[in-house]
Amino acid sequence: MGMIRCAIVSFRLGLSDGVSVVAGHWQQILEAIGFEVVTVAGEGPVDRLVPGLSIGAHSGGGDDTGGSHRSGTADARGLAEAVSDALADVDLTVVENLCTIPLNLPAARAVAQVLKGQPAILHHHDPPWQRSRFAAVTELPPTDPRWRHVVINRLTAEQFRERGLDATVIYNGFNTNAAPANRSGLRATLGVDDQTLLIAHPVRAIPRKNIPAAVAIAEALGGTYWLLGEAEDGYQPTLDKVLAAARCEVIHRPVARTPDIYAAADLVVFPSEWEGFGNPPIEAAIWGKPCVVGDYPVAKELAAFGFRWFSATNLNEVRSFLDDITDVAADTTTTADTSAAHILEHNRAVAVTHFSLKRVRADLEALLSTAGWLP
Repeated sequence: MGMIRCAIVSFRLGLSDGVSVVAGHWQQILEAIGFEVVTVAGEGPVDRLVPGLSIGAHSGGGDDTGGSHRSGTADARGLAEAVSDALADVDLTVVENLCTIPLNLPAARAVAQVLKGQPAILHHHDPPWQRSRFAAVTELPPTDPRWRHVVINRLTAEQFRERGLDATVIYNGFNTNAAPANRSGLRATLGVDDQTLLIAHPVRAIPRKNIPAAVAIAEALGGTYWLLGEAEDGYQPTLDKVLAAARCEVIHRPVARTPDIYAAADLVVFPSEWEGFGNPPIEAAIWGKPCVVGDYPVAKELAAFGFRWFSATNLNEVRSFLDDITDVAADTTTTADTSAAHILEHNRAVAVTHFSLKRVRADLEALLSTAGWLP
């Protein structure tokens, strides 16, 4: 008999962070393939809660504190036992980023210990060498002959190969069904009228998201800057200064990423300095909105599929696009085959072809089949 029960394990699951969203998609796909899926995490609305897996649960998360002392050894043993109990009836485990980024090294060690020799997929989003603050951590990711490594871009796959690890690339996938969204309702909630150019930045407020560059784009275009995420990693004081100095209207109102966000916005900005993937530009394509994208390496990899995104270094192109879209909306005699409309249609077609959940399922089924893990 094939596999029956699969566990998805991470620091946190079922929340609004990017890893939780991707893990939720994988859960849907694994269930459609025929697995019974249980979720295991240190935080969130999960089936099996193991608090010791949460970010920062062990004296600052990535710090190796107390490991050589009796209390540290006891804590490690207790965490491993808790993880073992949570996975005791599981046939396959998917580890979402917990054994990748060192936000809780004791948890990563415990999970790796429990899964040794067991079927597992380690789904990597943020390996430590891609973050300067974690560059000194060399013990992650762990590996085992029974495990399969999955990464979310080809750049990371190449970096894995340089470190002697084989990894399968499975790009993030999205629900590409463009269901109706509420543009006027959300704009009314935000206090934005129909004439306002609303520029959405759907990110957490952290340094690498390049908030100052996003504000500068809104200033140059004469729009209202809308930051959706909360400040994290101690960025709040800097964020306060950046937003206070902005020479444009600013809305800092966290809202979960739904189609309503893209319906409400006229332009999406994503000038990040680094991303392991970057969901908003793909989501903007699906929901028919133009996007200004930074030149981080993985953005170039994604753009190679054919996306027509804008650069912050040439905002004249953005202005022309927005004028074109406005003219089409105001003139009912204008045909839909304008350059601006064509770009949006083209981007949506690229997203549907290459970044659908159907494509993720095909990739995941191929990996499971090769490993002999299909139910």
